Amino acid sequence: MQQHMIDSYRAARLGAPAPPVPGTHDVATLRGIRDRRRFEAVLAGRLATGRLRAALAHLLTPHHHRHPPACH
Repeated sequence: MQQHMIDSYRAARLGAPAPPVPGTHDVATLRGIRDRRRFEAVLAGRLATGRLRAALAHLLTPHHHRHPPACH
């Protein structure tokens, strides 16, 4: 925030346009990161979407034991 104030002051003195407010491009940046991860997942042959849901479903579904429990 302090850097933005300094840059705004400098721009006003030089007659230049003010810099964007901090956080202006955060959503676009996060969207770009998400899209890049999806793209890399597709290139690697993994699911591009729903990976978290698939992982949770895998963890929450009952699995059959590799060895049946011993009968007593």
